[in-house]
Amino acid sequence: MEKVIITPELNKKRLDACLAELLPEISRNQLKHYIDDGYVRAKGGSKITPATKVKTGDVFTVKIPEIREADPEPQDLPIDIVYEDDDVLVVNKAVGMVVHPAAGNYDGTLVNAILFHCKDSLSGIGGVQRPGIVHRIDKDTSGLMIVAKNDAAHKHLSKQLEKRKLTRVYNAIVWGNPSPSKGAIRTNIGRSKTNRKKMSVLGEGAGKEAITNYHTIKTLERKLCLVECKLETGRTHQIRVHLTHIGCPLLGDGVYGRNKMGKYKFTQEQKDVLQGMNRQALHAKEIAFIHPVTKEEMRFSSELPEDMQKVISVFS
Repeated sequence: MEKVIITPELNKKRLDACLAELLPEISRNQLKHYIDDGYVRAKGGSKITPATKVKTGDVFTVKIPEIREADPEPQDLPIDIVYEDDDVLVVNKAVGMVVHPAAGNYDGTLVNAILFHCKDSLSGIGGVQRPGIVHRIDKDTSGLMIVAKNDAAHKHLSKQLEKRKLTRVYNAIVWGNPSPSKGAIRTNIGRSKTNRKKMSVLGEGAGKEAITNYHTIKTLERKLCLVECKLETGRTHQIRVHLTHIGCPLLGDGVYGRNKMGKYKFTQEQKDVLQGMNRQALHAKEIAFIHPVTKEEMRFSSELPEDMQKVISVFS
């Protein structure tokens, strides 16, 4: 159950538009259905529709219904298992693999691969035999993810994520040099007002709090830089949005980045390696958590993928 309070900048706007601002992880179209189906209620019980004009201070509760998706099928796909026991999996996700089946990607996902790999060793997650995805990383981001194999482990790990006790460290190659060279980026992030497919930094009272701690690992040639980012929160596209916000977009990021190939003089080798970097240069390098059963601290790390290593080598 989510409780939302209408902030002054949303005064007199449509209810569905306001909820989309305040709950950026849910699409506006989905929120319209929630309102129509009675999952959104106004304080005091007044009748509402998606077009209802709201006022500053209005309070609404949103009950997000359990989504019962079609059961994904097991598929024999290559996955890199870093660690496995009866309760958890740690996977080194490859570039290009979608984590969970969704519109446009109903198969070929990490979930399909894990279902095949685990076979009967999974127990019910929400009443369905499936892996428990604790956190996600983008299709074109590589690196470490933790997956629960049973409902108890899923709840325990999700609580760690909620309490900011699940550590996630990323490496990124960016254009520009962060100034200062280390610090914390603290903003609110929500869906962009001009492009609903993108996230953006929003003003106070809009979106959700997002905190990224960063430090510069190495300065490279031609204004490239290797940066480490440690997440305190896990908003959609958080690192990509935050680094763009401070003027250091990720190399290869076609959504939030900018192509700077024409700005500098490159050697042919440098041009080749840049053109070969056809995804955002972001890798989930480290993950740490408390094991849901043994209570032992578990910590794992992963080498940078070949494409990022090659950029660093050529521009060092």
